[in-house]
Amino acid sequence: MSQSNEARAVGVIGLGAMGAGIAQSLRRGGCRVHAYDIRPGVAAAFAEQGGVACETLADMAAACDVVVSVVVNAQQTESVLFGEGGIATALRPGSVFVMCSTVDPAWSSALESRLAAQGIHYLDAPISGGAAKAAAGQMTMMTAGAPAAYAACGNVLEAMAGKVYRLGERAGAGSKVKIINQLLAGVHIAVAAEAMALGLREGVDAAALYEVITHSAGNSWMFENRMAHVLAGDYTPLSAVDIFVKDLGLVLDTARHSRFPLPLASTAHQMFMQASAAGHGREDDSAVIKIFPGITLPESA
Repeated sequence: MSQSNEARAVGVIGLGAMGAGIAQSLRRGGCRVHAYDIRPGVAAAFAEQGGVACETLADMAAACDVVVSVVVNAQQTESVLFGEGGIATALRPGSVFVMCSTVDPAWSSALESRLAAQGIHYLDAPISGGAAKAAAGQMTMMTAGAPAAYAACGNVLEAMAGKVYRLGERAGAGSKVKIINQLLAGVHIAVAAEAMALGLREGVDAAALYEVITHSAGNSWMFENRMAHVLAGDYTPLSAVDIFVKDLGLVLDTARHSRFPLPLASTAHQMFMQASAAGHGREDDSAVIKIFPGITLPESA
């Protein structure tokens, strides 16, 4: 039932950095956005901007036949679906649950079957691009699901994202592509930190090094983005160290099942684990540079 988004009721669970941007993008796309967040006052603040605050997930299920979940992980997704007051039992048959978290692909595949048993469509739809692109409606979605699930969404996905990739007709394919993206992202951040740390250790001017690398063949998107945080001495978490402890852990778990070696991902995971163990888990993921000894990092202005 491909349909216009105009006045269509869409639920968004989780108004964090990405969820808030998604909710605003859907509003700009003409949807009537119902929001739920476990943190007191967050959904109410969104309502003041023109959305609808839901006090409970049951309230959202009563109003919406498309629900987009933007929580942190599989455990939180389980909670919003099947925990006390969970939305799975309240959604109408034929509704669609769009899962945007980074999770184990096998878990996502199993979730499709669990929801189908209740007459609910499911889209495996992890996202990438960061908070700014989410707010601009320009993020990337890596989706997989049955044709009926896409049809139930209408044009909602296109209102949320600049790129919507359809990667298969069964859940799990989207999550597999997302964790491969996270393998690259985590390794790139780790090696960017290693390179900057070596420069600092050798007495190279950090700003000059950044300027040269970002105009040379060794540059990466992650070096350019994350080492700017290091230069500013600002470790306010846009994406935290502990996110890559989780995501690279999912990468390694997936590869372990098929006995596939991932030496670089394993090393990067250990680096993020070390940073987390040292107390930097809730800092920006660029804080992985703090594991290197004998260097003086730039301080915030």
